Amino acid sequence: MLKEFTLSEAQHLGRAVGAVDETFQMDEQSFRTFYDRTARPLWSYLYRSSGNAALADDLMQESYFRLLRVRFPEMNQEYMKNYLFRIGTNLLRDHWRHSKVEPAALAAPEEVEQPRAAADGHGEQTFQLRSDVMNVMKGLKPRERELLWLAYVEGSSHREIAETIGLKEQSVRSLLFRARNSFATLMRRRGLGAGPA
Repeated sequence: MLKEFTLSEAQHLGRAVGAVDETFQMDEQSFRTFYDRTARPLWSYLYRSSGNAALADDLMQESYFRLLRVRFPEMNQEYMKNYLFRIGTNLLRDHWRHSKVEPAALAAPEEVEQPRAAADGHGEQTFQLRSDVMNVMKGLKPRERELLWLAYVEGSSHREIAETIGLKEQSVRSLLFRARNSFATLMRRRGLGAGPA
């Protein structure tokens, strides 16, 4: 489940790592507003990419701490959100590189509980669709998960995805095309349809 993180905790973390005079660019209210808007999407992205809820918690906290230390020329919220996701992506890759551990297979989403069955069965169908999509996502490579999540859940443009993942925009187009094809192939193999268009 999503853990809260405050500016006070970030300051405490800064002191713990030896940054005694750490000053952040945001005040408590600005941080709270930004955090409330970005925490759940960031955690979900990290969790769906890694398959590990505890790792997603740790990387999310570290992502906010690092973001707070950056001096932006202007406080554009959308740019900061994209930059936050890039920090998270880099931390996730560093984790895999240093631990020599492959990303975990995705577990059932902890934050999604099966809804009570509606009279028309719609709630049950929605839950089943989510479950099917999660099972298909398990079969994708981590980068494919990242690309699809950013494009179809976050609604990021190719340029934003390129900035987040650290690729050229043209590369994103072709990699996203391949990720969609992989997803669609896995969906068809399971008799679930074609996947994202």
